[in-house]
Amino acid sequence: MARSTRTYRGVPAEQRRAERRTRLLDAALERFTTEGYHASRIERICTDAGVSTRNFYEEFPTKQALLLTLHDRINEAALDRVASALEQLTGEDVPSRIATLLDAFMGSVTADPRLPRLNYVEAVGVSPELERQHQEWVAKWAALIEDEAAHAASVGHAPVRDYRLISIALVGVVTGLLREWQAHDTLRPVEEITEAIRHVMVAAITAP
Repeated sequence: MARSTRTYRGVPAEQRRAERRTRLLDAALERFTTEGYHASRIERICTDAGVSTRNFYEEFPTKQALLLTLHDRINEAALDRVASALEQLTGEDVPSRIATLLDAFMGSVTADPRLPRLNYVEAVGVSPELERQHQEWVAKWAALIEDEAAHAASVGHAPVRDYRLISIALVGVVTGLLREWQAHDTLRPVEEITEAIRHVMVAAITAP
């Protein structure tokens, strides 16, 4: 079936729908991180986004679908940024490599203080579906750390061992510190949080 080419005030239907979806996601991010996910009502999100509830259900079957989409989008953006940084790495020095990758990750997830709150507070414990998605992302981030640790070991800068559990633990460290960072009205400098994570990661990977 051919896509609709109808326009309204010169804007194609597909573009209007994409813009509407973006407004809903932006409004949901604001509501979820100020009122809290459970207290946020679809009607208020629609009002903020300037769309009808009918339009809402054309885009998302449930409020939870909004949360799932936001959670995925935040992680995907961070992973893309880290992957780009990884492609540029040429040195073998463990602290420098980890610092570069952490700067990319932290630059993405702390660009807006609402992002870590959405990811590590509001999206926690909501439902089995959210928990499954969360665990999928834990596995992806742990695999990336494990690969970096294996690389360090392959060039003699870290012991040769199984880094899987260490990598999962390091994901927990990152999550915990980001939860702590966003929990205060006056935010600590991101550089302090990044340096604390870097210190723990380097120690965990290079310890005999």
